[in-house]
Amino acid sequence: MSKNLSMTSASRQIVPLDSVDRRMLDVLQSDGRISNAALAGRLHLSPSPCLRRMRALERSGVIAGYRAVLDREALGLGLTVFVELKVEGHSRHSADTIREALMRTPEVVSAHVVSGTADILAEVVVPDLAAYERLLFDVLLEIPQVVDVRSNFAMRALKPSAPLPLPGPTGGAPRNRVS
Repeated sequence: MSKNLSMTSASRQIVPLDSVDRRMLDVLQSDGRISNAALAGRLHLSPSPCLRRMRALERSGVIAGYRAVLDREALGLGLTVFVELKVEGHSRHSADTIREALMRTPEVVSAHVVSGTADILAEVVVPDLAAYERLLFDVLLEIPQVVDVRSNFAMRALKPSAPLPLPGPTGGAPRNRVS
């Protein structure tokens, strides 16, 4: 989840990527544990320039970090709920209060300010319905600015988290993935 959930978002400078950067990001999104030597081989670079490019992408914030993707069901986290939160009193203070409450709640794995009938859409992962009920009443409904909650229970994931579509050289539509 983004560390900055607020009612407004600051625009960030888009980092220009060349074709090698895009190929590198494609490979790293599918295999974040690849060695520098193997990555360099896949990109037809020598290891030193490959590492310099990767470090530059890390410094610029394009690569925000590395982590393992875990199987929710193998961990006993079989229930995913998309929770719509309706907020009363839109202000920077209420946005900060809600963001802080959601950040303190490990069951909330992502949250977004959205348009439509809800103000915030949160993805919640819990073991079962009883755990969600506890979270709903003990945490979500206790956030002072939250006036309504709608729960949408995922029956199954059609497309779980996937690599980001990288823009083409002109910033347009994504191009084909590297195999």
